[in-house]
Amino acid sequence: MTDIRDAPHVAKATDGRLIRRPLSPHIGVYRWPVTMLSSILNRATGIALTAGTLLLVWWLVAAAAGPTAFAGVQAFLISPIGLLVLFGWTASLFFHFLSGLRHLAWDLGYGFAKPSLNPVTWAVFGGTALGTAAVWITAYSKLGG
Repeated sequence: MTDIRDAPHVAKATDGRLIRRPLSPHIGVYRWPVTMLSSILNRATGIALTAGTLLLVWWLVAAAAGPTAFAGVQAFLISPIGLLVLFGWTASLFFHFLSGLRHLAWDLGYGFAKPSLNPVTWAVFGGTALGTAAVWITAYSKLGG
């Protein structure tokens, strides 16, 4: 069986003759490094935090506008969609914060060696999960008690 990376691609050289080149790796062959995924998610969580901040501003303006406006925002926030948005905002906050700390450490020259890149990145994912879970468990335990 031939390796998919050896698949030929027919092209023309500068002198006009046909040449056969291997295809570039594609999604079936190439695996994303966890650091690349983390970098993309860091940018996405920055955008999510901006949207969440607009939600916070809406909540604050409604609180200043009066009980009717505030009740409308509160009704949205306790709906399933509102809770999902708040959960995503919480996860984004933790991920962006921890990823920022990782980048700060890298800028100071710590943890940028190849053996420590992936474990530190996985720690960011783990810290995000733990932090988000801790906030939501604490919030629900206070509501129930």
